[in-house]
Amino acid sequence: MTSRRTPRLADAAEIAAEQSLTSAQITNLYNKRAENGFPEIADMRRRARLWDHAAVTQWFAQRKLARITDHTPPSRDPEDLLNAADASRFLGYKNISQVNNFLRDHPGYFPDPDVVEEMGSPDRPYRRKLWRVQTLLAWQESRPGSGQHLGSTRNAPALPDVPVDGDPGELLGASQAAALLGYKSVGSFSSSLAQGNLPLLQTPDALTEKGGRRRWTRERILEQAARRKPRK
Repeated sequence: MTSRRTPRLADAAEIAAEQSLTSAQITNLYNKRAENGFPEIADMRRRARLWDHAAVTQWFAQRKLARITDHTPPSRDPEDLLNAADASRFLGYKNISQVNNFLRDHPGYFPDPDVVEEMGSPDRPYRRKLWRVQTLLAWQESRPGSGQHLGSTRNAPALPDVPVDGDPGELLGASQAAALLGYKSVGSFSSSLAQGNLPLLQTPDALTEKGGRRRWTRERILEQAARRKPRK
């Protein structure tokens, strides 16, 4: 017989501290649970309400996602690199620590950083995590509860017209690669690249000096495009 997991319980004070709220606000959310779906209490201890910690954490996570469903990120170069605070703002979160909270509290939910920079001194080293705009857009389109699927083109900017007969050695960016490969958006291209569907492009031919934006030669992109075509 399989034993049931004993949930970790938390009171209003602990939940409030984690969510940057007050105990009174937690009580108010509970009192309005018929309207907002806040979890029922799991137990009582010395007249204090106790909740299943995992259930409450999940409720707050879904609530935060719902708040930014209609958020449209500002227009930026898909190859721009953003740190955790800037990524939080870009995705529409008021809490600039939200991305770090995802990484800490929900492993595997948020994408790994595209670049990790070793910073500081030998005595006090630290690591700076950076995400490309296209990685953030691809996650936003496919995250749970978004109502979107990988490859969605909601609010996607038009891709440029890129000639196939240009200089084979010319270095092209993500939007140009997406156009040559037949994708409808940079987000679709980024998702496919991250999933390993474009093996010839996994390693870029160059990185720009400013921002570390990836570049590929037209020749390699076209070779990858030829491999994507269905066989007759």
